[in-house]
Amino acid sequence: MHVHHGVRRPGAAHVTLLTEGTYPHSHGGVSVWCDQLVQGMPDLDFEVVAVTGTGREPVVWDLPAHVHQVLSVPMWGDPPAGSAPRGRALRRLAAAYERFLTALLDPHAEDQFAPGLYTMAGAAGDGTLSPFLRGDRAIAILAAVWNRPGLAVREARPTLHDAVTATALLEHALRPLAAPPPRHGVAHAVSGGVAVLPGLAGLARHDVPLLLTEHGVYLRERYLGYRTAPYRWPVKAVVLGFFRLLAEESYRRAALITPGNRYNRLWEERGGADPAAIRTVYNGVDPAAFPPAGPEPAAPTLSWAGRVDPIKDLETLIRAFALVRAEIPEARLRLFGGTPRGGEAYRERCEALAAELGHGDAVTFEGRVDDIKDAYAAGNVVMLSSISEGFPFTLIEAMSCGRATVSTDVGGVREAVGGTGLVVPPRDPGRMAAAALELLADPERRGTMGQAARLRVIDQFTLRQTVDTFRSIYLELPTPGTRLTPRPQPAGAGSLAG
Repeated sequence: MHVHHGVRRPGAAHVTLLTEGTYPHSHGGVSVWCDQLVQGMPDLDFEVVAVTGTGREPVVWDLPAHVHQVLSVPMWGDPPAGSAPRGRALRRLAAAYERFLTALLDPHAEDQFAPGLYTMAGAAGDGTLSPFLRGDRAIAILAAVWNRPGLAVREARPTLHDAVTATALLEHALRPLAAPPPRHGVAHAVSGGVAVLPGLAGLARHDVPLLLTEHGVYLRERYLGYRTAPYRWPVKAVVLGFFRLLAEESYRRAALITPGNRYNRLWEERGGADPAAIRTVYNGVDPAAFPPAGPEPAAPTLSWAGRVDPIKDLETLIRAFALVRAEIPEARLRLFGGTPRGGEAYRERCEALAAELGHGDAVTFEGRVDDIKDAYAAGNVVMLSSISEGFPFTLIEAMSCGRATVSTDVGGVREAVGGTGLVVPPRDPGRMAAAALELLADPERRGTMGQAARLRVIDQFTLRQTVDTFRSIYLELPTPGTRLTPRPQPAGAGSLAG
């Protein structure tokens, strides 16, 4: 699907944003971040290659004229157009696919991943990869590879059904390779994983430099997700092997990696990224758009804002609230934010948990709110209970509004909060409740913390700093063969240094 807006402007610097499940088709933190970059640089030309679910998702952001194209690449729904390869092309693709699978399953053959992947990228460009992966030959190659003597996966006795399942999952995961790769300017992947695939193809084919920003750690979130996925171990071995080697290839090939926090940096270095190619750039908010929230609610209230999603671990928050209410019977918990399509069952499970614990009357799911500031103002204390985060917008927005916070110690949370809120271990309702009770009992401490939080945002996490940093990166990177090394930062911009 193409959405055309404006015409390319001769001479304007060009950026292709590579997204997955976010901008411009959904709301949420990463989408807000993309919108801020785009809106903040009207002098640059942008296009977006967006990996989506079915390709029928509507564009939910108002795109400015300098976003001149959005290309949606569906992972599910109808497969990409094309026909199966024959003759020499088939033999070449089959051999590359065999090397690629061997790399996923045999620790001694990981150097075969990249050559296999780039041959497959060429086939995807010709329209032959998806038909090949949907045919019997691809399934037979996997069945042969994972039954080789000496491979750990062989011990799990993989079945034909496993081979069919794993091949189908790979076919879907590799669909972004069929998108036209970026041809000029900079390709900016705003998450790791499959969004990077068109960028790797653009680098291999047209020497377009790749910039990689990870908000959450994509690979860690895949491990968390697949732990409970309904697949047998051989299937997980193939798929997680793919995500791990794709992450390593992305880190190796990126001209610059800009994690949103230092925690991600550790994962990236462990995944083989050159420390000299990493520069931490924090998310920023506009302190004028999130002014001090004003008077607190009359009833003791905990508020939360975000999308209703298992990674936000609302069960722990609801269990913590039950403990708070045992001490403060008039306490309330207000949850603000939309439920993504497919997430309805999770919301119902959370509502059922609140009812089962006897607090259904005091826990309200408010849905999407017109002005997110109202969500922060609604609480005496703003809560964040996630099990995985990058550098959470809701937290710095709440801090900018001058509210005290209780957050889980994940991703860049500790870096964001500093000493201006309480940080507790994830999945620990007892510690979360104790922290909330401590702040609810002490209005003076809440006020002091809230003021300090706002000053911290103004000092370190403003939108202006973020946009200026990315503009300079976009303008520097396209010099052929450059790898940007972190430069000394000007005084006052220390928070942006790696």
